[in-house]
Amino acid sequence: MSAEANAAARQGMLFGDPLEGLETDEVGYRGPIACSAAGITYRQLDYWARTGLLQPSIRAARGSGSQRLYSFRDILVLKVVKKLLDAGVSLQQVRVAVGSLQNRGVDDLASITLMSDGASVYECTSTDEVIDLLQGGQGVFGIAVGRVWREVEGSLAELPLERTDRSFVDELAQRRRAKRSAS
Repeated sequence: MSAEANAAARQGMLFGDPLEGLETDEVGYRGPIACSAAGITYRQLDYWARTGLLQPSIRAARGSGSQRLYSFRDILVLKVVKKLLDAGVSLQQVRVAVGSLQNRGVDDLASITLMSDGASVYECTSTDEVIDLLQGGQGVFGIAVGRVWREVEGSLAELPLERTDRSFVDELAQRRRAKRSAS
C-alpha cells in the first residue's frame, strides 16, 4: 500500500458517515424523498401503503398530518415494484414478489435477480437458475436487485435523512381521540 493510500485509509471520510452509529429504525426518508428515489408518484406511494402492498417499516401514517417514514430497504422494494409494473407484471404477482423480498435478509437482496415471463415472477440467486429459466423459455426479462440497490443508493446520497423522534406526541390526534371517546 502506498503512503498516500495508507494516509487516506487512516483519514476515513472527510465529514464522517452520516449513518454511522444509527440504528436502522431511527433514520428514514419521508414520502416525497422515497418517491423521488424510487421514481414513483406520491399518489402511487399513498395507494400502495393504504392497500398494504408496501407499508413503511419505520413509521406508518397515524392520522391527519402525520408523516410516513421509509427505510432504505422500503425504497429499494418500491423501485423494484415500479420496474415490475412497468414491465407489465400484474399487481397480484408483484404482491407475491414483494412478500418474497420482505422475507429475505438485507444481505440476500443484493444477490437476487427477479425474472419474469410477464405472468409469474421467479427469484433467482445464481447464474445457473437464470440460465435454467431462459432455457425453459420462461424468462422474458430480469431485474438484478443489486443493481437497483446501487441506483437507490445514488439517488438517496444527496437527499435528506430524518431521525425519528420517539418522544413526539401528536397533540391534535390525541385531542381528536379524546373527543371521539367522550362522545
